[in-house]
Amino acid sequence: MITLNGWFKEMPYTILELSVGQSASFTKTISDADVLSFAKASGDMNPVHIDEEAGKLSVFKNRVVHGILVSGLISAALASELPGAGTIYLGQELKFIKPTFIGDTITAHIEVIEIDLERKRVRLSTTCVNQHGDAVIKGIATVLPPQPVSREA
Repeated sequence: MITLNGWFKEMPYTILELSVGQSASFTKTISDADVLSFAKASGDMNPVHIDEEAGKLSVFKNRVVHGILVSGLISAALASELPGAGTIYLGQELKFIKPTFIGDTITAHIEVIEIDLERKRVRLSTTCVNQHGDAVIKGIATVLPPQPVSREA
């Protein structure tokens, strides 16, 4: 077990413990506070994200969540579930399929699709879906999983 800010998690998977087809997910409901905090932290103050009137006048007819905020749930799945704590995110290809709205519950699904033992890299398919089962983001992540270490006490 490892401790992360008081939370206990199982040890992360090393590259030797991963297998093609292994999968995990992370779910979060996106709040107005999440959107406003992300806008402030990132500097992306696009009115379609933070202003009700601008959202209503947009092609989406409502405020939308920043796509990159939604894609951050993929990072959460990688860091907290598979491979887990200590994973280094090397790259991400993203395709934004549908908008995410404030109040949507998004689940980031990740699945191991390739393991390169020589380069110590793992590729995972990444899909974010809303509460209706609609894909909102699809892509491929490349990570460096935690390296094997002795787990004996």
